[in-house]
Amino acid sequence: MTALSEHAVGASVDPALWPDVAIVPHRPLRARIAHGLFEHAVRRLRLTVLLPDGRVLGRGGPVMTVRRPAALESRVGASGLVGFGEAYMAGDWDSDDLAGVLTVFAASVATVVPPWLQRFRRIAVLTQPSSERNSPPNSRRNVSRHYDLSNEMFELFLDETMTYSSALFDGGTPTWSDLAAGQRRKIDRLLDGAGVRAGSELLEIGTGWGELALRAAARGAHVTSLTLSSEQKELAERRIAAAGLADHATVVLRDYREQEGTFDAVVSVEMIEAVGFDYWPVYFGTIDRLLRPSGRVALQAITMPHDRMMASRNTYTWIHKYIFPGGIIPSTRSIEDNVRAGTSMRVVDRFAMGPDYAATLRLWRGQFEAHAADVCALGFDETFRRMWSLYLAYSEAGFRSGYLDVHQYVLAKG
Repeated sequence: MTALSEHAVGASVDPALWPDVAIVPHRPLRARIAHGLFEHAVRRLRLTVLLPDGRVLGRGGPVMTVRRPAALESRVGASGLVGFGEAYMAGDWDSDDLAGVLTVFAASVATVVPPWLQRFRRIAVLTQPSSERNSPPNSRRNVSRHYDLSNEMFELFLDETMTYSSALFDGGTPTWSDLAAGQRRKIDRLLDGAGVRAGSELLEIGTGWGELALRAAARGAHVTSLTLSSEQKELAERRIAAAGLADHATVVLRDYREQEGTFDAVVSVEMIEAVGFDYWPVYFGTIDRLLRPSGRVALQAITMPHDRMMASRNTYTWIHKYIFPGGIIPSTRSIEDNVRAGTSMRVVDRFAMGPDYAATLRLWRGQFEAHAADVCALGFDETFRRMWSLYLAYSEAGFRSGYLDVHQYVLAKG
């Protein structure tokens, strides 16, 4: 196989919207290296890789169909896993079992690149741009790029609670009809952990579309909920007003660092991933400052192994470029170290529920793909649809393989 010269991959990819997907980079040496690494890796994996010349690689398993191998190798050679994702967006490779293929790769993430080559990681990988560091002005832009896409688009694949974080299921193999109950079960566990009851003054960091604020207000709590997404604020306020709970819940467009006052409880669900490594001490310090001496914190966080987090914390990934700019997933150790070193709080409970997130993502992706025509009708093109299918499958694979987990923490002062 030979690397392609720089050229457009086809009229289906809009170069104005997707410049790095529409054009295949011309890096012949890197493409040859990527060719060797890819074929060496997949021969050892439980995959079935179908190549257009009729060859079949892998040890059997989920099928990955490579349609344009030269383009795939050129992209991976030029920008590693960013290029691998862009190759899927462009249609250079495909799969009828996308999450299955990505689960195999995720399970071998630490070994798919030979150890001798990992020493060149700092030279080969891209680093996060300073413009995406989560300072207050940058955080607003980063959040807006994801959460202000379209409330209508999120409504296509989220359940009636409009909750965009892991549900907590009651065993078995969940179906779509179980999702709303699972989301409410997850929220109630967090509110119980934080001791939220009638009369409690609750601060929520990260509103989402308002379900947690609604359930806390229904308990009789007084909720101040912070968001940086104008789209989420608008819909959350409408939902709160429709429930007749506007006197118990207020949604504020405000950075958590700007919040004043003190509260009986603080709850934050899968928001720490958007904080950024450098700002974790500020995040936990702010929560500590806002929490009353007898208060409690309930935190839900996606986590990854500590060594992998430290090795990749400055890496610019496909997820950063296209889905969550400025984000980083913490490890359990990093969370507990920050709590211990920089606050007066301590961890009093930790609960893992990773398989529930894999199931949640499976259900979301099924709904998203079932509504492909509706996504298009909202003005999003086929490249966007493939990007989001990849993102949801990529995330599901992380939890299915055990590379990612999700935890609920309860923190208390003293």
